Amino acid sequence: MVALKQQATPAGLALRIDNLSHAFSLEGQKLPVLDRVSLDVAPGEFVALLGPSGCGKSTLLRLVAGLEPADSGSLQADGEAIKRPDPSRVVVFQDPTLYPWRRVWDNVAIGLEARGLLKGEKGRVDAALAKVGLRQFARAFPHQLSGGMAQRVSLARALVNEPRLLILDEPLGKLDSLTRIAMQAELTQLWQRQGYTALLVTHDVEEALLLANRIIVFSERPARIQAQLTVERPYPRRRDDPYLVQLRQQILGLLGLGETTREVIAS
Repeated sequence: MVALKQQATPAGLALRIDNLSHAFSLEGQKLPVLDRVSLDVAPGEFVALLGPSGCGKSTLLRLVAGLEPADSGSLQADGEAIKRPDPSRVVVFQDPTLYPWRRVWDNVAIGLEARGLLKGEKGRVDAALAKVGLRQFARAFPHQLSGGMAQRVSLARALVNEPRLLILDEPLGKLDSLTRIAMQAELTQLWQRQGYTALLVTHDVEEALLLANRIIVFSERPARIQAQLTVERPYPRRRDDPYLVQLRQQILGLLGLGETTREVIAS
């Protein structure tokens, strides 16, 4: 693909999701959430997941992260079954969830500290903060940061583990439009420099088109894959690119929003 040719050799892992189904138990009844989902993600690929709210996208991310087992089907990372969380697969959530009593440096260091690696790997914390442009804020507390800066700390906390799969669950969803545009560019640049595999859930069609190599469109719950679209454009991408505008309309149609729907486009 065009985008992958621009990167260094990918450090990301290969993800395989095969015939995956999952349901929640609600008041003694089974509520199907995922229905026979199969998907292969290549090392270093950036894949975005789109679909109606509540269809099961975030549940799929939790299963990929190993936070809970699937009811049926299989998940593999580099050919190994995903059975539990692993530092090679790190989730960045919509809320930064920083500890308010810990300084920025100490928040980023939590993963290494929990694994007993911090004493000999302190340089990794400084390097992660440098990657997101916050090294000078290492001694700040979370309440002293803007929303965008707090989300950068959350990214640094993920990157300090040197993940091979970055799992992004609407990480920019609560940011103001200008900060969101800046963070979209930073996410793209980080992914290109680091070469990890990225899996993004977003409700923003334009965001998916700007960031991803491939977009997966899900149906209503229980989620089934109804379309996969490759985005054949180099980075950085332009919001007004006619090719992306056409893809956007195609995706909106798949989501049942049609030609008459008008989204607010940040510019």
